[in-house]
Amino acid sequence: MPHVKSTPTNSTFLPLLKSIGAAIGVLVFLVSGIIPGFYFGSYSTLILLSHLAGGSVETATIVRLLRVVGIALGIFCVGSFHIVLGSVFGTAMGYAVDVISSVGKAKKPAEAQANN
Repeated sequence: MPHVKSTPTNSTFLPLLKSIGAAIGVLVFLVSGIIPGFYFGSYSTLILLSHLAGGSVETATIVRLLRVVGIALGIFCVGSFHIVLGSVFGTAMGYAVDVISSVGKAKKPAEAQANN
């Protein structure tokens, strides 16, 4: 099994850019994800409750509590989506930086590598 050396680029840029991507995902969620999370959670809970009840749902305490749980679940789902998508984007950018930085490096001749 060949031993793969970890270059400084791999060990430095990838985790850093993944963290930066996750932070960007959180910022995008805060700017554009909270309102769809409210809407998604509230609407899906009402649709689910109306299908379970077999008709329209009256505004009772349990319905309001279930709507709050649905809103929290919707916000959690939309937030998770933004954070994971930001991390994937950051990791992709890390690999792109790694490839771009390795293109400019001069490669050693085969004899020099054999002697090391």
